[in-house]
Amino acid sequence: MSETTLIASGEPRSGFGRISLRTLVPIRWVAIAGQALTLLVVHYGLGFSLPLVPALSVVGGSVLLNIVLILLRQGSARLGERDAALCLGYDILQLAILLNLTGGLQNPFSILILAPVTVAATILSRRPVIALSVLAVAAISVLALWYEPLPWRTEPLVFPAELVLGIWVALVLATLFIAGYTWSVAQEARRLRDAVAATQLALAREQRISAVGALAAAAAHELGSPLATIAVVAKELAHDLPDGSPHSEDAALLLSQSERCRRILAELGQQPEHDGGSPYTRLPISALVEAAGALHRDQRVKLIFATAGQPGPEEPLVRRSPEIMHGLNNLIQNAVQFARREVSVTTYWDRATVTVEIADDGPGFPLHLLGRLGEPYISTRAGAADHMGLGIFIAQSLLERSGAQLVFDNLPDGGAHVAISWNRANLEMDEKIRPVAATADAYR
Repeated sequence: MSETTLIASGEPRSGFGRISLRTLVPIRWVAIAGQALTLLVVHYGLGFSLPLVPALSVVGGSVLLNIVLILLRQGSARLGERDAALCLGYDILQLAILLNLTGGLQNPFSILILAPVTVAATILSRRPVIALSVLAVAAISVLALWYEPLPWRTEPLVFPAELVLGIWVALVLATLFIAGYTWSVAQEARRLRDAVAATQLALAREQRISAVGALAAAAAHELGSPLATIAVVAKELAHDLPDGSPHSEDAALLLSQSERCRRILAELGQQPEHDGGSPYTRLPISALVEAAGALHRDQRVKLIFATAGQPGPEEPLVRRSPEIMHGLNNLIQNAVQFARREVSVTTYWDRATVTVEIADDGPGFPLHLLGRLGEPYISTRAGAADHMGLGIFIAQSLLERSGAQLVFDNLPDGGAHVAISWNRANLEMDEKIRPVAATADAYR
């Protein structure tokens, strides 16, 4: 049971896709206003003779692009990732042309070329961020060599080559660092968001299963009386019909089908009571644990359930919490998948705590990754279909919602070991168990 190596595939695609125009267009409007205002203040206010017409023409190109985006995208307020990358690439080129007309890297505003790269790193995936970073580095390199000098009032200032080289190195390093660091932080946030969404879906599924079980029991109870009436009437009809009547066969069929419905409803009514299917039914903690692992009994691995309560305190009665059910199910499933021959699930309790320990005879957890267990997208089955590395993360998240504390370690003789502990008083209190209906409605 060692779901532990980082997934090699990198980024989950669900974190990317279509980018809101409300993210890109307002940023460009701010840039347009700042560029135009700076050009006018420097030219007219400070008295520097700038190539105002070509420079304002470049700014006007951004105005035109924004208007086109707004008009063409009225029916869709979102851009594909490719279109968003092209828009940010245009912003880099537009700023590079503007800087080329106004001093190149000697212009104090040359640092703004980092802005499109920073925006890209927060909303785009790895490939477009790398492409835009390369474009920005290329633009910085061109601006270091070819540019229109700044129109100084007195003698033109000649910047030492070492100073220009230092500015170039600083901007290139800043581009690479900001792009890489910002993308890493944004990527981690996206991965965590996707993992939390998967946890919520798993919890909602478990809650729906619990609700269906309760509804099935209620339906079996409510339909029992009318079905009994139908069966009685069918028996009387079959008894009163004369021999050879053309309706005898229909009456016999009605009687057999009513009996079949009775058996089905009996099974529906008994199954939730057997495993505590109703979320409002209290059952012993050992029965709850066995119900959570019931699906894995018939697999190749021997699954052993045991209890080890201390003499004196009675076994705690708890509600069938969807969080506990799904969390324990995930951990037991994980143990079964990695065990060689046997998985043991032992439930302990005393007056203060309740503990469930899950142990297997598999390879165990890699020692250097024990501290990372519970993080999303951790899996030894990197790249395998249907294995996103979310099993332990979902289990830990759901169990912690119920107040549990989890400890992952390895057994001295080999194999993985997980201990889940609750404060007994909190586990048995009504208000500590979240109502199923309220939580399920939040995800619909």
